[in-house]
This record gives sequence, C-alpha cells and structure tokens, in this order.
Amino acid sequence: MQHHQREHIATVMQVADQGAASPSARHHDEIIRSSWLRCVNEHRLDPARMQEAVILPSELIREHQEQMDDFLHIARHGLETLYQQVAGMGYVVLLTDARGVTVDFLGDLQLDHSLRRAGLYLGADWSEQHAGTCGVGTCISTGQALTVHQDDHFDATHIPLTCTSAPIYGAHGELNAVLDISALSSPQPKQSQHLALQLVKMVAHQIENAHFLHRYRREWILRLSTAPQFLDVNPEYLLAVDAGGRIIGHNRRAELLFQARARPLTGCMFDSLFNVSFSELGRFVSAQAPDQRAVTVAGNKHVLFLQAAPPPVRWPASGASGVSGTLRTAAALPAPLAALSGGDPQLDRQIERVSRLVNSPVSLLVTGETGTGKEFFAKAIHRSSERRGGPFIAVNCAAIPESLIESELFGYLPGSFSGAAAKGKRGLIAEADGGTLFLDEIGDMPRPLQARLLRVLAEKEVLPIGAARPVEVNIRVIAATHCDLKTLVQEGRFRDDLYYRLNGAHITLPPLRERQDLRHMMEQMLRQHAKQHGVRTSPALTPEAESLMLQHGWPGNLRELHNVIQYAATVCAHGVIQPEDLPDSFIDSLCREPQSGMTPIPAAAAPRTAKSGPEAEALIRILRGCRWNITAAAEEMGIARMTLYRRMKRLGIVTPNHVDKV
Repeated sequence: MQHHQREHIATVMQVADQGAASPSARHHDEIIRSSWLRCVNEHRLDPARMQEAVILPSELIREHQEQMDDFLHIARHGLETLYQQVAGMGYVVLLTDARGVTVDFLGDLQLDHSLRRAGLYLGADWSEQHAGTCGVGTCISTGQALTVHQDDHFDATHIPLTCTSAPIYGAHGELNAVLDISALSSPQPKQSQHLALQLVKMVAHQIENAHFLHRYRREWILRLSTAPQFLDVNPEYLLAVDAGGRIIGHNRRAELLFQARARPLTGCMFDSLFNVSFSELGRFVSAQAPDQRAVTVAGNKHVLFLQAAPPPVRWPASGASGVSGTLRTAAALPAPLAALSGGDPQLDRQIERVSRLVNSPVSLLVTGETGTGKEFFAKAIHRSSERRGGPFIAVNCAAIPESLIESELFGYLPGSFSGAAAKGKRGLIAEADGGTLFLDEIGDMPRPLQARLLRVLAEKEVLPIGAARPVEVNIRVIAATHCDLKTLVQEGRFRDDLYYRLNGAHITLPPLRERQDLRHMMEQMLRQHAKQHGVRTSPALTPEAESLMLQHGWPGNLRELHNVIQYAATVCAHGVIQPEDLPDSFIDSLCREPQSGMTPIPAAAAPRTAKSGPEAEALIRILRGCRWNITAAAEEMGIARMTLYRRMKRLGIVTPNHVDKV
C-alpha cells in the first residue's frame, strides 16, 4: 500500500468517526461526506480495504443487457457521439443499469488490461454497496449528476480515477440508467471536470428524451420549452398524453417542473396543468410560428411554448371494423427472417432481437464461424425492412485487392488516377444509396480506409477519389466477420471508433453443430434443390444417409451442408439419397470424427467389434495397413467405399480418433 493511499484511508476513517466536525471533512463537499458515511454505516464497507474491481461473468452481463435491450439500442448513438468528443482526452464512456452494472462501454481497447483492472469496463459493478463512493454508485444513491474526483472515492484503489455521472430517468420518474465518463488519470483540481459534467448531463438528457419519444410514439407527444426556437431540436419538457387528456408519461425535467404538486404527474389531466383546454390542443399541431404557441402553467403563470404531435393514424383490427382506435394486431416475425430458423432456440433469440431493429438506423455487426450464413442473415434483414425496395450491396473486404478497395468502395472521377475509366466509377457505397451496404469480413479492411469508412457512417456522405465535394448517401450498414474485432483493436489493426460505430447491435450466429434444427435445414435445402432444377418432388434421404448427416460435426457449417446436399441430390438415383451418394470427403471426415454413442478406439489399441471372427479380424488388418484410410482400404479390396463402410457397420468396427501409428 502506498503512502497516499494510507493517508486517504485515514481521512475516510476520521470523517466516519467525527462526521462534519472532522477537519478533513472540509476538503470534500456534502454529497461526498454523506456517501462516505453511508458506505461505513449502511453498506458496512471497510475504508482500509483495497478491493479489486468486480466484473460480472458474461452470462450475467447478458441478463442485465436483455432487461433493457430496447433502451440500449436507442442510447447507443448518444454514447458514440459522447465518446467521439471525449476519447482524445483519455476518457471512457460507461452506461450502467439502475443497479450500477455496466451494460455498455466505449473505450480505448489498447488499454484493455488497465481499464479492466480499474473497473472501467463492460460488466463492472459500480454500485455504492460494492464499490463505495464513486460516480455511478453515488449518482444512483442521490439521483443527482456529479463528479467523484480522485480522493473523493471511498476505496483507496480508485483514487487515481475521475468519474463524472448523470442519471437517465424513465417515463414515470424511475431511475433507468446512469451515463458516466471516467479517466484513469486527470489534473488535480476537481474544477477541471466542470465541462465534463455539463457534457454528460446534456447527453443524458438527449438519451432520456430519445427513449421517451420512442416509447410513446403512438400517443400524443407534447414538447415544451422556455425558448420557442428549441421546440423542434431540443425540448426541455416532454409529456405523453392519452386520447382522454390524461398524462401517461413524462421526462425528468417535466417532473421537476411540476414537483410542487401534491400528487404524481402521471395520471394528472392536461387541463389541470395548463391554462388551456385539451380540446384546443389541435391548434398547437398546426404550422403556425413557434412564438405563437405560448401557454401558461396553471397556478404560477410560468410561460412555456408548446408543440403537440398527434398519434399516428389507428386502424381497426381485422374482423373488428366497428371498434375504433384499436391498433392493428402486431405482425409476426417478418417472413424472410422467420425462414432462417427451423426452431433452434439460440437462432430464434437472435432473430427476435434483430426483428425489432430492421427499420432502426443502428448499425449491426453479425459474427459467427465461416459458413454460418452471415450474408443470408443480412439479406433477410434487408428484405424485412422498409429498405427492401432499395439495393442490397454486398462487399467482401477480404476478396478485393488492397490496391483496388478504395476505388471500388468510394468510386472515382474521370482521370483521377492513372488507369481510371474514362467515365469514372460510382463506387459500391454510392450504389447502396437507399438500401443496405453489407460489409463482409470487415476485419480485413486496410486501416487507412477505416477512417474514410468511419466518415461515411458518421456524416452519411461519401467522397469519391478526385472529387472536391462529398455526395450524400442514405444507407443502412451491416458488417460481418468471423474474426474477433476486439482483439484486432487491441493489436492496433482496427480502429476502436469504427468498431464502436459498427457494433451498434451485435448478432452472433450459432454454428450448425450447436443448432437443433439441422433436420429442418436439410429438408429446406433439398426443397431448394428441387425448385432450382424444376423437379416437382424433392430428393429424399434414406434413414442411413440421414443418420450419417446428423452425426457429422459440420465444421464448414451451412456452406458445407449446402455443398453436400447439392452433390448428393445431383448424383442420387430415382430421387433417393443413399449413403454411397454422399461425397467422399464427407465420409472420410465422418470416419475421423468421434461418433455419438460410440466409444472411439485408441490408435494403439486393438479395436473392439460387435462381432468377432476371421472376417472382422481380416478387415481390421487391412484397415490398419491403410492407416484407417477408408478410401485406400476400399481400393485395396477392390470394392466401393460405401460397401466397405456398410461392412464395417455390420461387423461393428469403429475407426480410431486418429490415424493408427502402430
């Protein structure tokens, strides 16, 4: 323990013993002193402890994230905007839930070890009960935006940190989340964090309003402000009102505006809050000048400016045309997305999540092993969205030579470089205007081009090579990779700001070996084969062939399954796929895999067989002589490979896991 840490512990203990009378108490404001006392008296924390950061395991992190999934997607843009403004000053951005668990994080991943050790990381628990006095925990306890700077912290482990936090409230006055920016080191004076505090409060207010507007998008929304010029861009107060004029939701500032009332704001009638009738609300919807929309608050004559947005047109539910005001029954999953799964729980969960984001501007990052169907998934998202009438442009960043990728993506003007086409080239990003740009293997994009792509995503414009003015583009970006982008960032091969911009929502596709709908996928691909070849009846798998396919581990995932189905369906006779119709490479790999229900035989041990006798012993000798290569053994015996396979099955001979080296 270092000297300054021992001094800090002594200060905290003195304040805990003597309270405000302690000489040390004068160096800290009332919020910090009260928090220290709570830590000792209520949370029973020991000032002398030196506790490492509490980082929850990934399973628990997902549970916390899932409980506020919609909010996280809405808040992400605010986090990215904030991070771009503070990252150059050494800050990280944290978003925690109301219990203090970090559910989103943006930071310099090259400092990954230091940030994780300090607790400035995804999954960190910053509740006051665990971490003591800190930005997030004390913000939750007090409900106030604040800075906990260096030796304001209770735990001596945290005194190098500066943490500035602001609460984000829900539509009924409940604490929803906490937005925080923290740094591993900072200037000594606490006043150095004043601008950080104002910035965090501003972005927290914006996130709170964005979530409110999304939640009540089907109701009357009232925007109020003391300045008419800010009604459209940044209203101070938000109210949601039902068709009867009753307040059903509000933002935090609106709650504070009416806090002098004895009863909660939710449930109050509009007419009781303002000196204007709810029946007159229609005149605040019209396009009259903002300064003509003044209203006064009942009771205190406080002047505000009001803009009202009516709910969208409502339609009768099907079969109930006589009932007005009933929203049409919510549709099931979009057909293109629903078709991707045959009932696999892992995949169904991802599909359900992404179905809520099909029309969102949030960028999507799709990850999974090679062949898991990332491009098919991206196409299904596109076809399920309002952009389905626009183009779907797929770009394989690994397949385009590095010397050409800039011109292919961004396009160029005539004569902009040696060898340029006389008419120039529009570029794939511009080709995706009005639709979806799918960036496959994004981890292979050269780092110099990553900055240009980031500008496209941030500014929604593209600058062709040789051009002086950018061209606006309206695109939805879906990126995919089988690599760990986070590792690439830590290695300096991928920009962290681009990673966070692409990772608006992360979708992970399960490998085929973990899916429970393999049989469904086989049947679906057989139907597709029949349709492609104009055949009325799909090829059928015999029980033996189906059993072999269900045993396989499918390292190539859906791509490998498609290839096997296409081959077998093409070579089979009379539309029936037998084991001998399966590709040689498939059978060879199957023989090398441990099969479920069978005990693999060690290479050096004598194989166990279901039947003994001269035939089995002779066959084992041949297989050992061919080092358990089924194809070579079949050629030596002058029989078909599948004949040998069936003979092995009849005799109960199981191949070893590895080539017999004895």
